[in-house]
Amino acid sequence: MNVVTTVIKSRHSVRKFKPDSVDELAIRDAIECAALAPTARNVQPWLFGVIKEKQVLEKIAELADNGRFIADCTLCFAVFGEKKETYYLEDCCAATENLILALQAYGVSSCWVAGDKKDYAEPVRILLNVPDKYTLVSLVAAGTPAEITIAPKKVQKKIQFFETYEKE
Repeated sequence: MNVVTTVIKSRHSVRKFKPDSVDELAIRDAIECAALAPTARNVQPWLFGVIKEKQVLEKIAELADNGRFIADCTLCFAVFGEKKETYYLEDCCAATENLILALQAYGVSSCWVAGDKKDYAEPVRILLNVPDKYTLVSLVAAGTPAEITIAPKKVQKKIQFFETYEKE
């Protein structure tokens, strides 16, 4: 294993956080890594928000049906994509994954919360005063983990094939 695969393999979704602050260097570096994600035709259709204010985190948590825990995280990243761009979703998902892995490299845990096509995407955009040309792609709750639950993963031989798929 190398350092990159170690970071990837150590990442788990965390929904319970300690009230500890997150180092500004980790935040800025994670956003820089997000902005280095691959993007179709190098369009880079993203906008990254960092939300730390407790009242705003609570409002986002009220809006996000599967993100109630956002109210208790240290900070939340909001990833937006330019709606007019054909591959904004793929590009912004790649950026979200880079963001999450960069946070993990600093020991900052996170949980990806869907945004694209969710009923709360527009209310979150309005809440954060983001221009209408953008749409919410993802929310990433982040902070120091208070509890880590490791979900079981599927066995490799059941999820991969080489060359052509063959029934068992």
